[in-house]
Amino acid sequence: MALPFPKSATTPESKSRPACGKSQNWTAYAAAGTLLASGALLLTGRRRAGLVAAATGAALALLDQRDAVRDWWNTLPVYLDEAQHLLGQAQSTVDELSAQREKLHRILAR
Repeated sequence: MALPFPKSATTPESKSRPACGKSQNWTAYAAAGTLLASGALLLTGRRRAGLVAAATGAALALLDQRDAVRDWWNTLPVYLDEAQHLLGQAQSTVDELSAQREKLHRILAR
């Protein structure tokens, strides 16, 4: 019967993870605190300071979520192509409706 040995605390994996986790925790806490502060500033009527704090908090949140931002950035062209296709369809529908309106106007004007 063989039992697996637990990983010791001196493995390179266990050394690198806590440091990375601590590094990411401070950015998450800073982002959350800045966003809360921006909300409070906006509620008290200090619009400009609230917007600056919100932009700062959003930037810190993006720093904390680099992988999510990278994934979003890589899929952005697909969404833009789909949006362009939908806008093209809407434009053609508007053109068809305009042509039908002109035709109906000509028929009724006789």
